Amino acid sequence: MQISSKEIISLIGLTSIIFLIAPLFLILYVLSYNRRKKKHQEETVTLQKNFENELLKTQMEVQEQTLKTVAYDLHDNIGQLLSLTTITLSSVNLTDQQNTAEKLALVEDLTLRSIKEVKALSRLLHAEEIISKGLPAAIEFELEWLKRSDRFTITFEHNNIPFTRDSAKDMILFRLFQEIINNIIQHAKATAIFINLEAVNDDLLLTVRDNGVGFDVDKISERKDGMGLYNIKKRSAMINGTASIVSTKNNGTAITVKVPYQ
Repeated sequence: MQISSKEIISLIGLTSIIFLIAPLFLILYVLSYNRRKKKHQEETVTLQKNFENELLKTQMEVQEQTLKTVAYDLHDNIGQLLSLTTITLSSVNLTDQQNTAEKLALVEDLTLRSIKEVKALSRLLHAEEIISKGLPAAIEFELEWLKRSDRFTITFEHNNIPFTRDSAKDMILFRLFQEIINNIIQHAKATAIFINLEAVNDDLLLTVRDNGVGFDVDKISERKDGMGLYNIKKRSAMINGTASIVSTKNNGTAITVKVPYQ
């Protein structure tokens, strides 16, 4: 079969067009890929900056909460111990040796208790050091101060929690815990708080439950004073986690934060 000159010209033209179009498509694909890559890099940088800003904000909030605790304890506990020490010293009767010995023994006891409280406050001021010992230890330490109020029956259960070096994630989780506890103290009118920290597969579940008055989750979420719930969900999402909030009036509230935690 003989191919005509017209067909040969058409074939050469088609081949030329293909060879011209192919590089064009390749160039367009490379340009599109580079744009997507650049956009992805920009989004990654933005997410990293947002995370760093949120972490800094969280650290400042933890420090602020710590300073409030220190202020309350200085006023309510150490201040009271020092006042009792002053009153005891002023009541010492030097002419009565037995009375003086008893008073001085009491002053010594009050002084030792004050020193112990000051040391505890000194440890509390180093929030990062507390976090570095692991999330369960940090929560336990925070609960020690809450138990002093005698307002709540507190139950804290935890087991098989892996120790990680991700202090940034632990810091945000610790602040989430503090925020939940603060909400209970201010609004729940509860008498009992139950905290459960458990590792399930590659996830960590932090559940805080109270027996307080409860609330309508949907209504609170829509209001301006529902920012606490919004922050809990937003910060959980920043560490690739989720937060579920279940509450009904007069039946308390349960908040569960679930995050990847290998």
